[in-house]
Amino acid sequence: MTTTIEGFYKKSLEERINIVKEFSNLDEKDIENLKKTGALDILTAERMIENVIGTFQLPLGIAVNFLINEKDYLIPMVLEEPSVIAAASNAAKLCRPWGFKTESTDPLMFGQIQLFVEDIKKAEEKIRKNEKKIFDFVNSKESSIVKLGGGLKTIEYKKIIIRQKKYLDLRS
Repeated sequence: MTTTIEGFYKKSLEERINIVKEFSNLDEKDIENLKKTGALDILTAERMIENVIGTFQLPLGIAVNFLINEKDYLIPMVLEEPSVIAAASNAAKLCRPWGFKTESTDPLMFGQIQLFVEDIKKAEEKIRKNEKKIFDFVNSKESSIVKLGGGLKTIEYKKIIIRQKKYLDLRS
């Protein structure tokens, strides 16, 4: 099924919901949730995010015509501005012959360990000599990060030399 849906905005609410249901393989419980217009209860909100002080709701609409990485998408949007969904759908329609292309880099995180040593060269040599042991130790831990392809990938060194000054304590 394609997301090029002529006159989606002209269709009745039920017709739009049925199109989304069919395209997204939603079940009846999903449809019931879409049709709920009551406010989010505070206990549910508190389980969703931290620092809750209240809730509010906005209309949920669907932007159509999106072809992203050669796959059709219906894009849900929650907002109060009446022209945004129409503008997004129109832009996607204009770009549809080429579609949108996306890519991303692997997610990276940096950890940092600071060592205060007397002999920087000796410390660096010892770390380099034991890099395999360090990698094996860190990546052997039962971790979902390692299971998902993450873990320690590289060790980088940055030397920071701090010249310690000696102060004369004149307290009596």
